[in-house]
Amino acid sequence: MKDLIVYYSLEGNTEYVVNRIKEKTGADVLKLVPKKAYADKGFAKFVWGGKSAMMSEKPKLQEYEVDLTKYDRVIFGFPVWASTFTPPIRTFIAENMAALKGMKIAAFACQTAKGADQAFEKLAKYLGISSFDAKASFLDPKLIPDEKKDAQIEAFGDLLTIG
Repeated sequence: MKDLIVYYSLEGNTEYVVNRIKEKTGADVLKLVPKKAYADKGFAKFVWGGKSAMMSEKPKLQEYEVDLTKYDRVIFGFPVWASTFTPPIRTFIAENMAALKGMKIAAFACQTAKGADQAFEKLAKYLGISSFDAKASFLDPKLIPDEKKDAQIEAFGDLLTIG
């Protein structure tokens, strides 16, 4: 099974998990980069990012190349913003909806507090699927590292290799 991890990371938590999963599974990786970067500090980070997520915005992305027919499963990775998935993921899905139909989909979310469960529900609804092949949420895995969090990431990687 060939996997593609499609992700957006603002503070590096999601990218940290992506690198660990890639190491474990050998998945290919596509990093989504908005043409206009989101603020990553202070009040603007929460206001602009939260508004963008709550308004279901689809920011323009820097160009990327992907042939989804080469993959059996897409794994989405994202930070949770306002209890939903991040706008760059929304853009990618909108741009590739036809190719994603019928594919296996897995997802993981990084969060500081809570909201991952709602984010997974919203992502599943947006994709038009009833469930994920696998899913997991991680609490600040890079910003506040510990062995338990690393073990959770490892277990998710194991789940993906079995699935």
